[in-house]
Amino acid sequence: MKITPLDIQHKVFDAGFRGYDKKQVDQFLEEIAESIEELTRENLVFKEKLSGKDDELSQLRRAESTLTSTLISTQSFVDQLKRGAQRDADLIVKEAELKAEEILAQSRSELVEMRRTISDLRRQRALVLERLRSTLSSFHRLLEVEDHPEPSFDEDDSADLEVEPASRREAG
Repeated sequence: MKITPLDIQHKVFDAGFRGYDKKQVDQFLEEIAESIEELTRENLVFKEKLSGKDDELSQLRRAESTLTSTLISTQSFVDQLKRGAQRDADLIVKEAELKAEEILAQSRSELVEMRRTISDLRRQRALVLERLRSTLSSFHRLLEVEDHPEPSFDEDDSADLEVEPASRREAG
């Protein structure tokens, strides 16, 4: 059974022969009633504050739940981005390696072609030098012949004329 301030105020005591002083009892009951009334008001205030704190706690728990789910989804998104970035990076590296191999193969092919061209040019050079030597040798023999002219041109020397065209063929 709950006693309210009104219960205390309306409480009536029986008076006996040598009973309590009614005035003192009434005054004491009045003080008790005021104290209980004040405590009841404080209790109501605390209940309202508690209710407000419960609401606030409820909101904070919802916010925490929202933040937790946001954090989880953000972490998932970041993980997805990392995986995507890693795939992109791997793809770029793979493409770069393929391009490098392609460039290397092309360079090797060009090197082979350049070596072939150099070899051809060396052969051509050797051929030109050989022809030049042959031509110079022919001219040298011609100059020797011119430097040592034969004393006279006789019919007997007609055989020498036949030899000369042969030496000219060597020069050509």
